[in-house]
Amino acid sequence: MALAVAIFALVVVGALVAGAFFAGTQEQRVGENQRRVQTSFGVAEAGVQERVMSWLPDSMNKRQSYPQDSVAIYSAAAPASAPGGTGRYFGYSYKLGSNIFLVDVTGRDQASAGGALAGGAGARQRIGMITRIAPVDFGIHASLTTQGSTSMSGNASVNGGDSIPTGWVNCDPPGPAQPGVRDNGGNVSETGNATVSGVPPVVNDPSINNNTFTTFGGATYDQLAARANVTLGSGTYKTNPRVINGVCDKADLTNWGDGMNALGECATYFPIIHIAGSATLNGDQGQGVLLVDGDLNVQGSYQFFGIVIIQGDLKTAGGGSTEAHFWGGVMAKNADLSVQNLSGKATLNYSSCSILAALQATSPISMMRQRGWVQLY
Repeated sequence: MALAVAIFALVVVGALVAGAFFAGTQEQRVGENQRRVQTSFGVAEAGVQERVMSWLPDSMNKRQSYPQDSVAIYSAAAPASAPGGTGRYFGYSYKLGSNIFLVDVTGRDQASAGGALAGGAGARQRIGMITRIAPVDFGIHASLTTQGSTSMSGNASVNGGDSIPTGWVNCDPPGPAQPGVRDNGGNVSETGNATVSGVPPVVNDPSINNNTFTTFGGATYDQLAARANVTLGSGTYKTNPRVINGVCDKADLTNWGDGMNALGECATYFPIIHIAGSATLNGDQGQGVLLVDGDLNVQGSYQFFGIVIIQGDLKTAGGGSTEAHFWGGVMAKNADLSVQNLSGKATLNYSSCSILAALQATSPISMMRQRGWVQLY
């Protein structure tokens, strides 16, 4: 009888020990799995943030919408390593609308990604972030914004009416007319056949100061210059789109896009151009955002589509048979409060379509303020 009781007791104790061992092992496995899941989640978050921080507006913002197009963020076969070697990630980015993008990233912790776990087990987490283009607010409310006086002669024209560039077919209907010239009290003189038009033709805005031309909503002048696709020193330039083997050559520093041919290979290329000094432009065209540290002298039939920020003076001459030097908005700081000189057939046309196109093509992305993040499965 005593032997039977002892054997029974041993069985019970053995079962309790085995149960405790099993429960402890399971708890350890659950904890380890949870740790790998959380690490994978962090890796996926890092992958999403890396894509947002390294976004290339000139090549990403003008892509076709899903399902016509998508962009791989590395691949499952060759994923990227997360900072600190904590794991690897891959995914895709999709354009959902004209200004909306989805960044879809899958992350795995290092052990799971490396196949070090038995039986092919492992953790992964998939995160989606809905982002939007975050354009800089330049505060362009006129065809020409300046601090000083403006001298116009010949057939020069500054037009605040919302104009659509010749050949551009994807523009919205023109919006309300803007002032032709917006200044802080300077004199606008017109001789010959020169004209200023807009609503009103000239508006005096005492709030205009040096910061108007260097500090914008969402970025500063220096920050934009640091993001430039093209950086050039002082000089005289002739810029034209360049195509090699059917592909727009963005490495050419005198290729500033093609605003005159809507179907051209460089039509969607809107670079940020930074001139570290003064420049003279003498043929033929460009588009995007032009930043000039010094003075800008425009001659002949040159045309630019987009936004122009000049820290010095603007001088134009000629125009040939071309109707406009600028389509978009021009801001000339005129730091020494000298006179902006517009002569010949020089024309400045306000164009919300050109401004919007330049902003859409050159702006980074940021997460939507509400409902911008989702965990995918």
